[in-house]
Amino acid sequence: MKNSVLATFAAVAMASTLATPSLAADEVNIYSYRQPFLIEPLLEAFTKETGIKANVIFASKGLEARIKAEGENTPADLLLSTNVGRLESAKQQGITQPVVSDTLSKNIPAHFRDEGNEWFGLTTRARVIYASKERVAQDSITYEELADPKWKGRLCTRSGQHDYSIGLFSSIVAHKGKEEAKVWLEGVKANLARRPTGNDRAQVKAIFAGECDIALGNTYYMGKMQTNDKEVEQKEWANSVRILFPNTNDRGTHVNISGMLLTKYAPNKGNAIKLMEFLSSANAQQIYAEGNFEYPVLSDVEPSELVKSWGRFKADDLQLNRIAEARQTASELVDIVDFDAGAE
Repeated sequence: MKNSVLATFAAVAMASTLATPSLAADEVNIYSYRQPFLIEPLLEAFTKETGIKANVIFASKGLEARIKAEGENTPADLLLSTNVGRLESAKQQGITQPVVSDTLSKNIPAHFRDEGNEWFGLTTRARVIYASKERVAQDSITYEELADPKWKGRLCTRSGQHDYSIGLFSSIVAHKGKEEAKVWLEGVKANLARRPTGNDRAQVKAIFAGECDIALGNTYYMGKMQTNDKEVEQKEWANSVRILFPNTNDRGTHVNISGMLLTKYAPNKGNAIKLMEFLSSANAQQIYAEGNFEYPVLSDVEPSELVKSWGRFKADDLQLNRIAEARQTASELVDIVDFDAGAE
């Protein structure tokens, strides 16, 4: 049966131009939503340090379903993912197992890992406000303030149902409750300059073009624009805004994570845990954070100089499990207020 399943998986992987990881005592197999340029330097460093070969499949969707379908015959030991929603979804689908590790407990703060140790954060990105340097004078802001009528016709954002938006809205639900979050979301909608559209970079472009004065976005997109030598116009967009870290003077700015989990039937469990511990180490955290302009979860490791130039901030330390649990409610509220229709 096992050979049959692996043969089928190999055919699917070849059809999608992905390599099939192998099973061996000195190897570890990874399924990754994170891009090759981020992951490959880390895996090379891990292999150099331990002698354990790391095999990896990269994909943009469907990895949880693949692991679930493979069941006990899965070759996957680890899943590397891009936000807490996906990590929590994998846990709810029953494809994870807890990891007991003093190293992971020491390196990764409690609010950046699952309460049952079934997923762990590796890097963080803050959900911030991009503000026009020319048209916004204030140097601090709160998420609550985004519903203030003074911003009417001045706010841009991407779809309310996007993972990044749902992450932020979920944090509002977790902090304020469903009813207060609904009122807030209605206020934010009323202030939209246009229907929610585009990605985070598109919001900065809209500020540059004068379509809005403030926008929601993730910190790391600023780094991607500031260093984009292929599309130099993005450097102009980035230069037109500055980053404001909401609520940094009270509960803290909402952050999401990239993270990892051990699959339920990991065939190379010991090697997988070694890789997880390595990824939480200072050396790996430095490589990981600098590669995508993100913040390390290991407090002893500094962000890159470019990231530090955006300023210091206090991160919301609410346990991410609580935020993940509010995602369904947040998604329902987006539909209830018809957020993506824009302001009336």
